[in-house]
Amino acid sequence: MTTTRILVTGGAGFIGSHYVRTLLGPQGPAGVQVTVLDKLTYAGNPANLDPVRAHPGFALVQADVCDAAVVDRLVAEHDQIVHFAAESHVDRSILGAAEFVRTNVSGTQVLLDAALRHHADGRGVFVHISTDEVYGSIPHGSWPETHPVSPNSPYAASKAAADLIALAYHRTHGLDVRVTRCSNNYGHHHFPEKLIPLFITRLMQGRTVPLYGDGLNVRDWLHIDDHVQGIELVRTKGRPGEVYNIGGGTELTNKELTSLLLEACGAGWESVEYVTDRKGHDRRYSVDCAKITQELGYRPRKDFATGLAETVSWYRENRHWWEPLQQRAELGAAAG
Repeated sequence: MTTTRILVTGGAGFIGSHYVRTLLGPQGPAGVQVTVLDKLTYAGNPANLDPVRAHPGFALVQADVCDAAVVDRLVAEHDQIVHFAAESHVDRSILGAAEFVRTNVSGTQVLLDAALRHHADGRGVFVHISTDEVYGSIPHGSWPETHPVSPNSPYAASKAAADLIALAYHRTHGLDVRVTRCSNNYGHHHFPEKLIPLFITRLMQGRTVPLYGDGLNVRDWLHIDDHVQGIELVRTKGRPGEVYNIGGGTELTNKELTSLLLEACGAGWESVEYVTDRKGHDRRYSVDCAKITQELGYRPRKDFATGLAETVSWYRENRHWWEPLQQRAELGAAAG
């Protein structure tokens, strides 16, 4: 059997770790070996990888994606790259963009240069994981992959820059680059600074939750199981040089989502504190998934009601996982 050696950057984070657990799990593809490259910053948790730590095809390297020497060695030893590593919290990018540019833009370029040295002429696959936020905001309809990028936050701008650099390496050098742009992810093992885990954990502690502005900003919600499904379809069947949107098909205002979370956690609207809106807050995101559906057969399988109930249950049963991370996040926000 042929072995495929996959380097997964950012594989200790929320989505990356679920991707790794899925690849090396009982339903994963045969003949796969996975090396995780992760700096293990505040959002990277090695405990996320405990279920696969004993797998003979698993390895973890703690290093910075911007470390050219380490990256070059690892890329030389692997057949494919799935690149999750990124600074991703919009609020943190508004407070300071430097680390976002360094990791998201320069880190991607370091990986691409290594891939060019070792995977030239179309050998190997480089899957770059991006976000729908690169498109900006859309009042009506949905973005196709051909829509121009128009990012509004420093985070989104750094991801858009990384997308363009990755695609340029395909067009200039023939590198097999495939870009995915996902909508808002949710599910278990999500660091408690993003909306859904933040609200769940705070409500479980009897605390208030912050709702930006009028609460009418709209997001499309994608369960991590479906996101991983989409990424695998792109890795195994996608076309070089192409962008693929991956969405969940559930659009909700933040106020509607808050209502669902309050109900799930047994809390009322007295637990909600309206706060000043985020700077440059995108009003609505919506991705058109026709391309990945028609070309690769993608369909979201997890209905939102089931996925949200499972997510709330997981946080209720795993306080030992999130309480230390919550404290770390709040200390970091206070220090910032």
